[in-house]
Amino acid sequence: MVTVRIPGPLRRITDNADRVNVEANSINGLVSELESAFAGMSERLLDESGQIRHFINIYVNGEDIQFLSGMDTELKPGDEVSIVPAVAGG
Repeated sequence: MVTVRIPGPLRRITDNADRVNVEANSINGLVSELESAFAGMSERLLDESGQIRHFINIYVNGEDIQFLSGMDTELKPGDEVSIVPAVAGG
């Protein structure tokens, strides 16, 4: 199992759960599993081409997947995945 930390704006999809456990071997698999469990999650995380939306950051054990293998980043049991919406302002 992988623990996924859910940000506030997406908790209405997860019945207000701030963490959920998912079985997945990669970020691709994780997004699929999240969509299966919580309909509408993938459209909030992915753009039309299936890539992470530009205003969403995903971290595995504190490391940005952009600097790992992106959507192909491998996951192992016990990993913690954080979904972090970008914050704008000034």
